[in-house]
Amino acid sequence: MPTLIKDLSLSAVVAGFLAVLVSYSGPLAIVFQAGNSAGIGPEMMTSWVWAISMGAAVSGIVLSLWLKAPVVTAWSAPGTALLVTLFPELSLNEAIGAYLTAAVAIFIIGVTGTFDAFVRAIPKGIAAGMMAGILFQFGIGAFTAIETTPALALGMLVAYVVFRRLLPKYTLILLLITGVVLAVVLEGASLAGVRWTIAVPQFIRPEWSLESTLSLAIPLVLVSLTGQFLPGMAILNGAGYHVKAKPVIGVASLVSLPMALFGGITTVVAAITAAICTGEDAHKDPGKRYVAGVANGVFYLVGGLFAGTIVGLFTSLPAAFVAVLAGLALLGAIGGNLFAALEEASHREASLIAFIVTASGMSLFGLSSAFWGVVIGYGCYLVLNGQGRRTFATGSARLGAQSSESEQS
Repeated sequence: MPTLIKDLSLSAVVAGFLAVLVSYSGPLAIVFQAGNSAGIGPEMMTSWVWAISMGAAVSGIVLSLWLKAPVVTAWSAPGTALLVTLFPELSLNEAIGAYLTAAVAIFIIGVTGTFDAFVRAIPKGIAAGMMAGILFQFGIGAFTAIETTPALALGMLVAYVVFRRLLPKYTLILLLITGVVLAVVLEGASLAGVRWTIAVPQFIRPEWSLESTLSLAIPLVLVSLTGQFLPGMAILNGAGYHVKAKPVIGVASLVSLPMALFGGITTVVAAITAAICTGEDAHKDPGKRYVAGVANGVFYLVGGLFAGTIVGLFTSLPAAFVAVLAGLALLGAIGGNLFAALEEASHREASLIAFIVTASGMSLFGLSSAFWGVVIGYGCYLVLNGQGRRTFATGSARLGAQSSESEQS
């Protein structure tokens, strides 16, 4: 605790808050869509939001303090999207059983150490291209918002440039304040209807079935690993935090177990909002950016406690406000990953392909574009570098050795 207080900074706290803001205003909308498909009431929806918030809070705080890295966790947004297509045919009780099954499966994959070896086997440029592709959509969103709300979007863009020039250390803080003011003045956003209410979690009895396992649990494992843990770990590694996936996946999946009983879908490493907490805007000193991860967890605790209130608060703000704020906050991360993707000549074309595939948002066989960006990009890398079977065999042998080494550690 004394070390945490000593390393505390306003910029890191704001970065953690912005990450929570983006999560609640963006991916949370998918949770509401799933809830509407399931036909649940406001009390159960509040329980869902409480559970996903508490899962992200506990795992994020524990991992950030333990690993001294800004480990930002959240709920599985791709996994939540699966629910929209499965409800109401799939019962809520079966969904909870599938959550538990998926959490156990992810835990086993994490503690065996095979995921660490998988991440290390990916060329740096390919991983960076994938990350740039994921973040690119948020950058585009900041400017497409000009079409619908030109005054708000352009006002925030001008504010960003001015603050970046005059007060770069506090750009995100001032941009957040300016955006709220502009949303109220220009778009008529009102917070008058927001009420303070304490969330009451609702216990849900789990049920297991072959259908729920095949239609939800297994796909949930795949999309969580390829669409969340893979890019999330790539963000951490790309920012210079060479943490192993074993403790991260282990803690996140263990936290997922009790939260599932109250409607919380799998807790994972954040693949998007993590970039806000790992960049220089969080803190100039990389060794003190872990505070942003802790702050992120604390704000999630508050969000979970006042689940109904926090949802009402953020949904009162225009969608354009969140889009512009997220896009501008991630500009540095987008540029950094693009530079890393194109820096190495031998990786350049394959990394560019990984970027385009990921940015396309394609989905095939239930697997996300992030997964296919890595697979297609890496395949192109092998072919373009003329290494063929020999490289593949060597890489496979190296992967096996790394996996064995990870298991021993």
